[in-house]
Amino acid sequence: MKAVLVALGGNALLKKGQKESILTQFKNVEKTIEKISVLAKEHVLTITHGNGPQVGSSLIRVEEAFGKAYSLPLEVVVAETEAEIGYIIQQSLYNFLKRHKIDLPVISVLTQVIVSKEDPAFKNPTKFIGPYYNAKQAVELKKQGMHIKADPRGGFRRVVASPLPLKIVEASAIKKFTKEAIVIAAGGGGIPVVEERGNLRGVEAVIDKDLASAVLATDLGVELFIILTDVPCAYLDFGKPTQRPLRRITLKQAEQYIKEGHFGEGSMGPKIQAAINYLQKVNGLVIITSPEKISQALQQRDGTIISRGFTAR
Repeated sequence: MKAVLVALGGNALLKKGQKESILTQFKNVEKTIEKISVLAKEHVLTITHGNGPQVGSSLIRVEEAFGKAYSLPLEVVVAETEAEIGYIIQQSLYNFLKRHKIDLPVISVLTQVIVSKEDPAFKNPTKFIGPYYNAKQAVELKKQGMHIKADPRGGFRRVVASPLPLKIVEASAIKKFTKEAIVIAAGGGGIPVVEERGNLRGVEAVIDKDLASAVLATDLGVELFIILTDVPCAYLDFGKPTQRPLRRITLKQAEQYIKEGHFGEGSMGPKIQAAINYLQKVNGLVIITSPEKISQALQQRDGTIISRGFTAR
C-alpha cells in the first residue's frame, strides 16, 4: 500500500464565518473524513492539521482566567489544541471506519518539533495570534512586554515568532505506529521546542503546519503528500483578472514561482514551499486541493499536482 500524508487545512475544522464550537468542528471533520475515505481504506495514512482558531480561543480563555487559574505559555496552548483537535479527528475517523467495517486503530501523537534558538524569526515576530485589541489595550500590552502589531484585517493583535521546523522528535515512533494504525500527528505545526545540552525546552512560538507536515512527510518517506485547503488548486495572479490555475508543475517551476513572489506568505506560499521542501528530498508527488476536489485530484483531473518530473500543461 502507498504511504500518504494528508495535511488538513483550517477549513476542515472551521469554515470562514462559522461560529466556533466543538460541535461545528465535529460536523466539519466528519464531512472531510468522508472525502478522504478512499485514502483511509486503501493506503497507509498519516494526518496532520492546523490549529489557528483554536489557539486564538484558548488564549482568550487564558486571559479571561488571569488571576483565577494558572496561566499557560503559548507552547502549552499549542499542545492543548493539538490534543483537542486530535481527539476530534481521531473519534470521527474511528466512527467512520467502524461504520464501514474497517478494523484499523486510530491514534493521536502529541508531537514536539525542534526549531533553532538562532532562527531570525525570534528577533522579528510576525505571526498574528489570539484576540483583537483596540489601540488603548495595545499600548498597555506593549508596556507589559508583549509584541503587538496592527493587523491588516483591523485592530491590533499579538505577534509571535514562526521559526522553521527542523526535526520531528517523535518521527521514528510515528513511523512505527503507521504500520498498524492511522496516525494523527504534528497538529498545528507541532509543539515548538529547542535543544539545550541534550534536553528539550518549549518556546513561545508557532510553527507553520504545512512546513512541519513536509518535514514529517520526508521523515516517513511517504509517496504522496496531500495539502488540503479552501481552494481547489494554486493560482498565479490569485484574485486578479489575470488569475490562472496551476494544474501540473515541476519542482523547478515551483521553485521559480516562489522566487518570483507569486504566492502570499500567509496563504499559498507556505504550501508551495512545503511541496518544494518535500520534493527536494523525496521523489514523490504533491497534491494541493480542497477536500471537495480530492477524488478528482487523486485522478489528476483537478488540484495542483507537483512532481520532480513531468511538464506542466
